Amino acid sequence: MEPEMEDKTLELVCSVPRSLWLGCSSVAESLCALRCLQSLPSSRAHNQNMPGMEPQNTDDLSPKRTVLKLGNGVVPRSRKRPSQGNYDTEKDMCFQLFDQWTETDQVEFVEHLISRMCHYQHGHINSYLKPMLQRDFITALPAQGLDHIAENILSFLDARSLCSAELVCKEWQRVISEGMLWKKLIERMVLTDPLWKGLSERHQWEKYLFKNRTVEVPPNSYYHSLYPKIIQDIETIEANWRCGRHNLQRIQCRSENSKGVYCLQYDDEKIISGLRDNSIKIWDKQSLECRKILTGHTGSVLCLQYDERVIVTGSSDSTVRVWDVGSGEVLNTLIHHNEAVLHLRFCNGLMVTCSKDRSIAVWDMASPTDISLRRVLVGHRAAVNVVDFDDKYIVSASGDRTIKVWSTSTCEFVRTLNGHKRGIACLQYRDRLVVSGSSDNTIRLWDIECGACLRVLEGHEELVRCIRFDNKRIVSGAYDGKIKVWDLHAALDPRAPASTLCLRTLVEHSGRVFRLQFDEFQIISSSHDDTILIWDFLNVSPNGQADGRSPSRTYTYISR
Repeated sequence: MEPEMEDKTLELVCSVPRSLWLGCSSVAESLCALRCLQSLPSSRAHNQNMPGMEPQNTDDLSPKRTVLKLGNGVVPRSRKRPSQGNYDTEKDMCFQLFDQWTETDQVEFVEHLISRMCHYQHGHINSYLKPMLQRDFITALPAQGLDHIAENILSFLDARSLCSAELVCKEWQRVISEGMLWKKLIERMVLTDPLWKGLSERHQWEKYLFKNRTVEVPPNSYYHSLYPKIIQDIETIEANWRCGRHNLQRIQCRSENSKGVYCLQYDDEKIISGLRDNSIKIWDKQSLECRKILTGHTGSVLCLQYDERVIVTGSSDSTVRVWDVGSGEVLNTLIHHNEAVLHLRFCNGLMVTCSKDRSIAVWDMASPTDISLRRVLVGHRAAVNVVDFDDKYIVSASGDRTIKVWSTSTCEFVRTLNGHKRGIACLQYRDRLVVSGSSDNTIRLWDIECGACLRVLEGHEELVRCIRFDNKRIVSGAYDGKIKVWDLHAALDPRAPASTLCLRTLVEHSGRVFRLQFDEFQIISSSHDDTILIWDFLNVSPNGQADGRSPSRTYTYISR
């Protein structure tokens, strides 16, 4: 093709709709799309003025065809047949034959027919088919008496998508409203996220969820307006954690013989603490008054854990005692270790204890009164300070600077995690992650499967005595009297700068921090200063002042 002719061709191609030549790899290939130019007035005028392109008459036969001569090539083009004469008859005959075929034959015929068409015709067919293929199933299902299916489909939407779905049409809005889908969304969040569950209890809208026959169920609009308020509360709590805004409450333990609260555990109703004066004290979490004192150990209570039935404690008198959580009566006393019992954990019929005598004892708990020794694990070269376990591994840490991993089912040794430069005082293990604190003043994060140290957290000035973590953060307490809050996600990201890891340092204790526990709303810590502190991140006013014990916001539905 000559240069001048090629320029003219490009000018012609650019003057027609983009859909004619889109997808063609060259000018030559795009020429087949020019068959439709006769239907474009502006293009026809352009064609009449272009040299080298001449319409040629063929035999006067039906149907008439027009050809475009371009250079050495000829492109045939069908002229639009008028809707009269034999066309209507032939069309009706084709329809009759088409209707007689099977669905498979009809599809095969249409495929062959479409393959004979040009790109421009494909575009017209696509525009015709697209609205036919779009089905409003949400509107169609209720019309067939299948409202529950439409509701079930929309119930999988998140909040943003649910808002958009309400704006589609009145029928979609009706399905969402009558199906109480905002209520179901909130219920799903409460079941899967402990933060949502905690807010539902504290702000008293849990009574409007699930199947509750004691209160009137509000309309869907109540839940629609409730959702953004919950999100606002969650954002406020997260900001309080990051900025250190909290309401502080203090329990003075007033030990008679010697000061120090070595261990604790809490729930919504009570706090149970183990003290250096050999006693176990149970505190009311609302009034902060001591409800009961359990005595029997002849040494300091160094560790404890409880469930709905029993409290299990370990002491420097080398014994493990099992108490009835309701009556406070001693149900069992286990005598095995030769020195102080430093830590213990129990779950699902299995208990693990560790001692200053360098050993780990694995116990089967058939009942509070039927506890038998299964196996003794040895291997540490110093006091075993802490243990934790799940169905797969038992993890222990010692003053010998090592963390050892054992099989829970066989009690066989698996591997050793090395890295701390001094003895290890605390750890927590969950899934693949182990977080440990040491007298080298550091915190280390480990992958238990490969034994690799993932990150070292530095900031404490003395021994890290206690540590806990959840899905968002790590909270540590140390002999420097400080509690530090760390960003867990940043700590697991090797690209995160060290300066971004510690979110906040809390300083209120006047002595060593011995033990802490936390949830989404609070930290509860105990110290050598004989106090238990409750750090409340929920009930805080915007200016940082505490609002007291009452919830910061209560959502109540008033029936009209």
